[in-house]
Amino acid sequence: MLELLYEANLDDGEIIVIGCSTSEVMGEKIGSSSSWEIAESIYEGIISAINSYLTDYQKQLFLAFQCCEHLNRALLIEEKCLQQYNFEQVTVVPSPKAGGSLPSVAYTRFDSPVMIERITAHAGLDIGDTFIGMHLKPVAVPVRPSIQNIGSAHVTMAKTRPRLIGGNRAIYK
Repeated sequence: MLELLYEANLDDGEIIVIGCSTSEVMGEKIGSSSSWEIAESIYEGIISAINSYLTDYQKQLFLAFQCCEHLNRALLIEEKCLQQYNFEQVTVVPSPKAGGSLPSVAYTRFDSPVMIERITAHAGLDIGDTFIGMHLKPVAVPVRPSIQNIGSAHVTMAKTRPRLIGGNRAIYK
């Protein structure tokens, strides 16, 4: 998580989408063996990394936890994020068997959790090939993590950048 934070260099108020299959972490097929305990450990690791990072920078970042396909990959966010970005709220509560363990753990830990159906996040962490790409801004750039697996789950990360337009006469910073 720290590698992603430093590489993405997010601005104040930007969003990180996180997808995780605790089943894949355990070496099982995605969606088959949800684990609350593994989700708690991963959640604590993510929060610890973010708190460590934010100690050095005066920023607020928002987390969006992607649910599984049984909730159409809906996302759990804090109400502050909903208000800042004017997202449309939906009504559902994630559970380990419908939503996934990590969003379920986050739901119990967030100050004011709300659910939304779609988002365009600025960076993302995917543990277990949960396909977070649908929730990233259009130009996603891979970030190569030094840790490529958590348990048996494959780890991928991405940051985003604005589109480059204009052709060979255009000037880019």
